[in-house]
Amino acid sequence: MEKEKFRHRPEYFRELPGTVPGTLNVPSPHPDPQLVLIDYSDTSAMRVSIDSPEDCAAYLDQVSVSWLDVQGLGNIGLLQRLGEVFQLHPLVLEDVVNVPQRPKVESYGDQLVIIIQMVRFVPELKQHFTEQISFILGKHYLLTVQEEPEHDFFDPIRTRIRLDKGIIRSMGSDYLAYALLDAIIDGFFSVLEAYGEELDALEDSVISKPNQQTLQQVYQMKRKMSHLRHLIWLQRETLSSLLKQYSSFFSQELGIYLQDCYDHVVQMLDIVESYRETCATLMDVYLSAASNRMNEVMKTLTVISTIFIPLTFIAGIYGMNFNPGTSPFNMPELNAYWGYPLVLAVMLAIALGLVFFFWRRGWFKKIS
Repeated sequence: MEKEKFRHRPEYFRELPGTVPGTLNVPSPHPDPQLVLIDYSDTSAMRVSIDSPEDCAAYLDQVSVSWLDVQGLGNIGLLQRLGEVFQLHPLVLEDVVNVPQRPKVESYGDQLVIIIQMVRFVPELKQHFTEQISFILGKHYLLTVQEEPEHDFFDPIRTRIRLDKGIIRSMGSDYLAYALLDAIIDGFFSVLEAYGEELDALEDSVISKPNQQTLQQVYQMKRKMSHLRHLIWLQRETLSSLLKQYSSFFSQELGIYLQDCYDHVVQMLDIVESYRETCATLMDVYLSAASNRMNEVMKTLTVISTIFIPLTFIAGIYGMNFNPGTSPFNMPELNAYWGYPLVLAVMLAIALGLVFFFWRRGWFKKIS
């Protein structure tokens, strides 16, 4: 998890100036690739692990749909051989290997290249992490390249192929690409749901016990929402390009499915915008609560000071100690038998009178 600590930031790979186009540079550490081939038709399906990219070449010219899933980017030599087998343009292989790339769609002859980001939520860290998924769609095949050998959302798709559920085995590679894209998009909803629960808890904390830690959590949540918004917006542009510019790579009946996937992305954008507004509101509530708390503290201090001001005034007068023998106007109470208790009684009466006055005004209720 430590190596993924800052993977949620929108930082992209940058080559050194003057680097030859198509140069492969895998950020370390990355696991060695695992190649899993799923070949299926409407009558059969098989899944096999492949040691060499050349072993899957025989499946590419068949009528059945071949899905080669490459999990891991730790072997440049193997990836270069994979590019030769699938006849990938050097720039395509560069985008696939040099992660992360901006989500996009490009066509290279009879191949459609889709770069997209997959998001998953880690409950232990209360944070989301991104992983690039690359699609190379051909007539009868689909090549997917993942950064990690696990943590994808494709197991339900694999199960549907194996058990022949739905229409996936009767459709082509374009439907498989749609199904995987839809699984990635749906994965965003689980992340948003987790952040929604965290926002509810933050809202309770801001109202009940606002402190600096709560403010920091709200600020971090706002940053996460900003990153998610940026990421989902790019996914929206990618799907929009699929619908408008590259629809020829998909059958006509798949247009409705892709439109549904696009609608999900728009819905996610609405949710993220709502969460961002909630974060801004929580920050305003925190500042308002902090200001109210400071006003209550100042009011408490003001009340206490107000009570003691007249007492201090009286004590100051009787602390002057002018000699009463010199003049009858110089503190005649200094020689009075009940002078001291009388002054204390007057001071107590003034203090109690002020407390009663503040209580009748309701100031003590506002303080508590």
